[in-house]
Amino acid sequence: MKKTFELTHPKIKTARLVEAVRHEVKKYLKRERKKPLPEGVDFWDFDCRFGHTEAEAKVVHLAEITKCITEAQELQLTSFYIEILAKEGRRQRKENPTEDSEG
Repeated sequence: MKKTFELTHPKIKTARLVEAVRHEVKKYLKRERKKPLPEGVDFWDFDCRFGHTEAEAKVVHLAEITKCITEAQELQLTSFYIEILAKEGRRQRKENPTEDSEG
Protein backbone atom coordinates (compact mmCIF):
# COMPACT_ATOMS: atom_id res chain seq x y z
CA MET A 1 0.00 0.00 0.00
CA LYS A 2 1.45 3.32 -1.08
CA LYS A 3 -1.08 6.06 -0.58
CA THR A 4 -1.53 9.73 0.24
CA PHE A 5 -4.57 10.28 2.43
CA GLU A 6 -6.44 13.58 2.33
CA LEU A 7 -7.83 14.86 5.64
CA THR A 8 -10.03 17.55 4.14
CA HIS A 9 -13.54 17.03 2.85
CA PRO A 10 -16.40 19.50 2.54
CA LYS A 11 -18.91 17.29 4.37
CA ILE A 12 -16.93 14.74 6.41
CA LYS A 13 -15.21 15.80 9.63
CA THR A 14 -11.50 15.20 10.10
CA ALA A 15 -11.95 12.78 13.00
CA ARG A 16 -14.12 10.55 10.82
CA LEU A 17 -11.55 10.65 8.00
CA VAL A 18 -8.79 9.66 10.44
CA GLU A 19 -10.84 6.68 11.66
CA ALA A 20 -11.40 5.64 8.04
CA VAL A 21 -7.63 5.72 7.42
CA ARG A 22 -6.96 3.59 10.50
CA HIS A 23 -9.59 1.11 9.37
CA GLU A 24 -8.12 0.91 5.87
CA VAL A 25 -4.62 0.26 7.26
CA LYS A 26 -5.90 -2.50 9.57
CA LYS A 27 -7.89 -4.05 6.72
CA TYR A 28 -4.79 -4.05 4.47
CA LEU A 29 -2.64 -5.68 7.17
CA LYS A 30 -5.27 -8.34 7.83
CA ARG A 31 -5.56 -9.13 4.12
CA GLU A 32 -1.77 -9.39 3.68
CA ARG A 33 -1.36 -11.62 6.74
CA LYS A 34 -3.96 -14.07 5.39
CA LYS A 35 -1.90 -14.78 2.27
CA PRO A 36 -0.16 -18.17 2.27
CA LEU A 37 3.46 -18.11 3.41
CA PRO A 38 6.18 -19.19 0.97
CA GLU A 39 8.36 -22.18 1.86
CA GLY A 40 10.82 -21.42 4.67
CA VAL A 41 9.09 -18.22 5.81
CA ASP A 42 7.80 -17.88 9.38
CA PHE A 43 5.57 -14.79 9.14
CA TRP A 44 4.74 -11.71 7.09
CA ASP A 45 6.81 -8.69 8.08
CA PHE A 46 6.16 -5.14 6.91
CA ASP A 47 8.35 -2.24 5.78
CA CYS A 48 6.62 1.01 6.74
CA ARG A 49 7.21 4.66 5.91
CA PHE A 50 5.21 7.68 7.04
CA GLY A 51 5.48 11.37 6.22
CA HIS A 52 3.69 14.58 5.40
CA THR A 53 4.53 13.94 1.74
CA GLU A 54 6.04 11.01 -0.16
CA ALA A 55 9.38 12.81 -0.43
CA GLU A 56 9.52 13.45 3.35
CA ALA A 57 8.47 9.92 4.37
CA LYS A 58 10.67 8.29 6.99
CA VAL A 59 10.96 4.66 8.03
CA VAL A 60 8.79 3.80 11.05
CA HIS A 61 7.92 0.57 12.83
CA LEU A 62 4.52 -0.96 12.13
CA ALA A 63 3.44 -0.43 15.74
CA GLU A 64 4.03 3.34 15.38
CA ILE A 65 1.70 3.86 12.40
CA THR A 66 -1.38 4.67 14.53
CA LYS A 67 0.68 7.11 16.62
CA CYS A 68 1.83 8.83 13.44
CA ILE A 69 -1.75 9.10 12.17
CA THR A 70 -2.84 10.63 15.50
CA GLU A 71 0.08 13.06 15.35
CA ALA A 72 -0.94 14.11 11.83
CA GLN A 73 -4.45 14.78 13.12
CA GLU A 74 -3.11 16.87 16.02
CA LEU A 75 -0.90 18.88 13.66
CA GLN A 76 -4.01 19.49 11.53
CA LEU A 77 -2.31 18.33 8.35
CA THR A 78 -4.37 18.40 5.17
CA SER A 79 -2.80 15.14 3.95
CA PHE A 80 -0.13 12.55 4.74
CA TYR A 81 1.62 9.63 3.05
CA ILE A 82 1.72 6.01 4.24
CA GLU A 83 3.67 3.18 2.66
CA ILE A 84 3.31 -0.37 3.97
CA LEU A 85 4.94 -3.17 2.00
CA ALA A 86 4.78 -6.85 2.97
CA LYS A 87 8.00 -8.84 3.07
CA GLU A 88 9.01 -12.30 4.18
CA GLY A 89 9.98 -12.64 7.84
CA ARG A 90 12.11 -15.31 9.44
CA ARG A 91 12.46 -15.80 13.17
CA GLN A 92 15.96 -15.61 14.58
CA ARG A 93 16.95 -18.04 17.29
CA LYS A 94 17.99 -16.54 20.59
CA GLU A 95 21.46 -17.48 21.67
CA ASN A 96 21.43 -19.56 24.84
CA PRO A 97 23.84 -18.36 27.52
CA THR A 98 26.51 -20.93 28.21
CA GLU A 99 25.79 -22.83 31.36
CA ASP A 100 29.32 -23.61 32.54
CA SER A 101 28.67 -22.89 36.21
CA GLU A 102 28.87 -25.91 38.45
CA GLY A 103 26.91 -26.53 41.45
